[in-house]
Amino acid sequence: MKKFLSLLTVATAVTIGLSTAVSAADISVAVVDVPQVVNASAQVQSLKKEQQAKAEDIMKFIEKARKDVASITDASKKKAAEEKYNKELVAKKEKMDNEYAAKLKALDTSISQQIAAQAQAKGYDIVLSKGIVLYGGKDITAEIIKIVK
Repeated sequence: MKKFLSLLTVATAVTIGLSTAVSAADISVAVVDVPQVVNASAQVQSLKKEQQAKAEDIMKFIEKARKDVASITDASKKKAAEEKYNKELVAKKEKMDNEYAAKLKALDTSISQQIAAQAQAKGYDIVLSKGIVLYGGKDITAEIIKIVK
């Protein structure tokens, strides 16, 4: 009885393996060059410009703080001013970084959803990043770029 159950288990495993191999041939695979899509995105370009403007504002703040601190002659007031400006700088930088990370995450989610929607509309079962595929798959990068612009 144990041999029969073992034989039945092996036969079932082989049958499942064969059916999986047959169904794998029916899978439609697409590839997307994600960095290219991200670089082509108007939203990403806008976010980069916004981030650059914020970085320039921080540089102006630093220059102003340096001038203010340099004009103070009293050592204790100078140290207090340095600490005040350092705290403000850290707060501004953290706020800028947190906002950027949140917006970047939202853009990533949006692009991923657009890729998934396009793949579903075209009937692809799997979409892989072009960077991990050596050969094969239908390249849908250009289609996705048109959507995200």
